[in-house]
Amino acid sequence: MAHRRTKLLFLLCALCYALSAIAGKSYYDILQVPRGAPDEQIKRAYRKLALKFHPDKNPGNEEANKRFAEINNAYEVLSDSEKRNIYDRYGEEGLKQHAASGGGRGGGMNIQDIFSQFFGGGQMEEEERVVKGDDVIIDLDASLEDLYMGGSLKVWREKNILKPAPGKRQCNCRNEVYHKQIGPGMFQQMTEQVCEQCPNVKYEREGYFVTVDIEKGMQDGQEVVFYEDGEPIIDGEAGDLRFRIRTAPHDRFKREGNDLHTSVTITLVQALVGFEKTLKHLDDHLVDISTKGITKPKEVRKFKGEGMPLHFNTKKGDLYVKFEVLFPTSLTEDQKSKIKEVLR
Repeated sequence: MAHRRTKLLFLLCALCYALSAIAGKSYYDILQVPRGAPDEQIKRAYRKLALKFHPDKNPGNEEANKRFAEINNAYEVLSDSEKRNIYDRYGEEGLKQHAASGGGRGGGMNIQDIFSQFFGGGQMEEEERVVKGDDVIIDLDASLEDLYMGGSLKVWREKNILKPAPGKRQCNCRNEVYHKQIGPGMFQQMTEQVCEQCPNVKYEREGYFVTVDIEKGMQDGQEVVFYEDGEPIIDGEAGDLRFRIRTAPHDRFKREGNDLHTSVTITLVQALVGFEKTLKHLDDHLVDISTKGITKPKEVRKFKGEGMPLHFNTKKGDLYVKFEVLFPTSLTEDQKSKIKEVLR
């Protein structure tokens, strides 16, 4: 018996070694999730890490850029059910062989057969559907400055929190039989749905601040999601808290997609002979809008690359400036004569 145990232990060690050799670096470790993590957990982990190591937040940091590339590579595999299945079975080498064969299964050791020998075949049962609480959706007005440069907003949030309570809680786990006295010497057998494994809970209202990160270039309607921070539900999973981004009105600029629009007022003289002028942008850098030519009333000029940044992109939209010409309210006869002479 001892010899058989030793042999089995040796084979298991050999199996673990083979698995680690085939698997290479762990994509699960890169995303900081356990093997077998559900899709939602992988999405949450990816979003958190991608935001942390994004090049825009770490300019000039080569290590952060490397981590960002690894995170994206890991998510590309683990978010695809077919690739993830191959990776779980054959590791990174299996993915390479799968890609090289145009989608077919690569050769080499069949890990599935080894597992079947020790632990039996068959596929895992489908994951039980989890009851989920309601999502909470909040429209959040973000300033144009935050959407241009990135920023954060603190939002006060009140919600129900599940707290422990004394006693047992009714649930669907099992039935408990007890006897209730209904008269002198008379008892009635009763059945109650209870579970000693599930403690009683109650709802309490609590408030706290939520910090919402506004990413550069986010569009109206995009959401910042706090998973499982929505409405809680007993015997289930809390819903999600979703902040839906909405561009707040601005006193100087108007946003249309990735472009910005604004208007500038110039004098009639400037419209006729040209002018030197700068426009202060959302991050206070100056845009040169000077011209030596004639500017017509309501004329619109485009300044390429001076619009809003694209979300998770180094490119930017354009800035459109409409020129309003300020005419004098009245002219003297002498001024009229001089204008006629000049424009004749």
